[in-house]
Parts: sequence; structure tokens; C-alpha cells
Amino acid sequence: MASARARSSAAAAARAETKRRVEDCVSDILSYVLGSSLIRSVATVFLAVAVAMLAHVVIFFFLKKVYSRSDRLGTFVVTKTRAPARLVFLVMAIWMVLPALTETTRVAATIRHATIVAFIATAGLLAMAIVRGFVQLLLSRYDITARDNLRARTVSTQARVFQQIAAVIVAIVVVSTILMTFDGVQQLGASILASAGIAGLVLGVAAQKSLANVVAGVMIAITQPIRLDDVVIVEGEWGRIEEITLTYVVVSIWDKRRLIVPITHFVETPFQNWTRTSAEILGTVFLHVDYRTPIDAIRAEQSRILATTELWDGKVDVVQVVDTTDRSLVVRCLVSAADSPTAWDLRVLLREQLVTFLQSQYPEYLPRIRIENSPSPAPGPLNP
Repeated sequence: MASARARSSAAAAARAETKRRVEDCVSDILSYVLGSSLIRSVATVFLAVAVAMLAHVVIFFFLKKVYSRSDRLGTFVVTKTRAPARLVFLVMAIWMVLPALTETTRVAATIRHATIVAFIATAGLLAMAIVRGFVQLLLSRYDITARDNLRARTVSTQARVFQQIAAVIVAIVVVSTILMTFDGVQQLGASILASAGIAGLVLGVAAQKSLANVVAGVMIAITQPIRLDDVVIVEGEWGRIEEITLTYVVVSIWDKRRLIVPITHFVETPFQNWTRTSAEILGTVFLHVDYRTPIDAIRAEQSRILATTELWDGKVDVVQVVDTTDRSLVVRCLVSAADSPTAWDLRVLLREQLVTFLQSQYPEYLPRIRIENSPSPAPGPLNP
């Protein structure tokens, strides 16, 4: 009985000792964790991020409220910059609390450098978001699908070309700034500057085509030889300008093909632009008729046809004899339309109906070849 009590007391004492040791171990771990500078640093960063996100939400909430009442431009820019600005706030928060952190190891230095790189990249994203916001707001004020869209096409072309140029400039600045944060690249830059003559010559030759494309893009944006949705004839193909970039232009051909043309082509090679100043255009139909054909009847029939179709814009209605051949008269029917596709349809309609008119009313005056047999003269008296 006594031995049983002794064993029970020993077991209880062992359990108590085990519990005490576990409690001491947990206490030591908590003390170490809570007292660790790494944990404090992480907690500081999380707190800074939380404050930055809260500040971002509050600031953009008030900006949206302010601009939504009076300024469409402000509202548009605020909407477009919300996402990249969130990244900027986040990186700035981390960057601002880095000096307060106690970590001085290589990992901490790497984190600081990565934060600087991230800040530069997010600043570039924010700049591009602002540019896109301005461009989209500008384009939203013009309707490029309208029939008379000359102003809209001008603004759209200039805005898109300058947006691409701004994107290239921002990308160059961001990449250059990021590279200059690395010591190795700084030394490389110094060595390149030391041999600037050779490097400049090599880079100049290598970048000649690229610079020519950029210059051509700027010239097109300023001088406007072509615009988006212009009707052009390039390399013998009729089509519309569908896309303009810094290196090439996409021409949408009438049969759904796409013609890719280097942008320098439009500043170095002649081409036709049917909508340079206006979308209005004249269309012609040529008829070959007999010399006896009454031209006034053709004029009257053309006026009747034009009066019954919406394809004609009501401005030009002319019938003229413009040439003669040994077999027929050449009659030119001149009409006007609001744009090139409409002019094509109007020419087709007018040609079909005028030919039908001549077939039904004056079939004898259609072009024909005459063969006339003249009687031979009577033989005269023979000379002695």
C-alpha cells in the first residue's frame, strides 16, 4: 500500500516537472520571438503597408468626390491612376520605414535595393497611366465613326503617336534609372563614356533605322500626311489606314487583306490620300456611244437616276463629251458622294442604269462598226 502511494506521488511529481519544463520552454520561445528585431521589422513593414493602403483609399475617395462634381478630366485621370497609385503608395510606405529597421545584414540591403527598383518601376507605371488617361479622355470627345470625321481622325492620329512616343521615353528613363542603381552598371557606364567616340559611332549606325522610324512617326503626327481611317492608295492598293505605330502602318484593303507598310514610306514615297482635307469625292462613269446619240437625253436620265438614290449627295451632276474616237463619242458622267465607298456604289448604280437606258431607248446608238460598200467608178475611155 505504501509502495503504491509512493509510485503515485512519483508520477505526479514527474508530471508536474514536465509541465514546468514545457511552460519554461514556451516562455523562452515567446520571449525570443517577441524580442527579435526581425519580427519587429516585419511588424513595422506590415503596419506601414496598412497605413499606406488606408491613406490611398481615403485620398482617392475624396478626389473622386471632388472631381465627379465639376471636372471630367480630373475624374478620368483619378480613375485611370487608382491602380498604379496603389503600388506607388505601397512601395513608398516600405521605403519610408526602412531606415527605422534595425536589420543591417546583406538581406536587408537587398530588400532596400529591391524597394528602390520597385519604386522606380511603379513611378513609370503611374506616368504611363496618366498619359493613357489623358489620351483616352481626349479621344472620347471625338466620334471617329461619324461621316465627316476629319477632325476626329486628326486628333486620334496625333494622340496615339504621341502616346507611343511617351511610352518609349518613359520606358527608357525607367530602365536607365533602374540600371544605374547597380554598381556594376555604373562602372560599365563610366567605361562607355571613356570610349564615347567609338561607342557613339556604333550606336549611331545601329540605331539609324530606329531613329528614322521615330522621326517619321513624329513628322506624321505633326504634318498629318495620313490619319487614322484615311482612304489611301498605296502600292496600287485601295484601303483605309487602320493602325499607325512608330515603325509601321497597317492599311486595311477593301477585300479584308492587310497591307503592312514601313512608316518611312509615307514621308519618302508618293501615295494617294483621298480624304486629306475632306471625305467628299467625285466619281466618274465613261460611256462610249454613237455620234448620233442625243447627249441631252443622257443628261436628263442621269438627273432622274440621281434624284431617286440616297447615294448622291446632291452637289455634282455633270454629263460631258470629253473625247472622240474614230468609232464613238466618249461621254463622261461626273457625280459626287459623301465618301469613297458611297462613290463606288453610286458609280456602279449609274453605269448599270445608263446602259439599261441606252439599250431600251436608243439601242441603235450603241457603239458599232460600220462597213460601207461604195460602188466602183465606171471605167473611162482607154488612153490611145
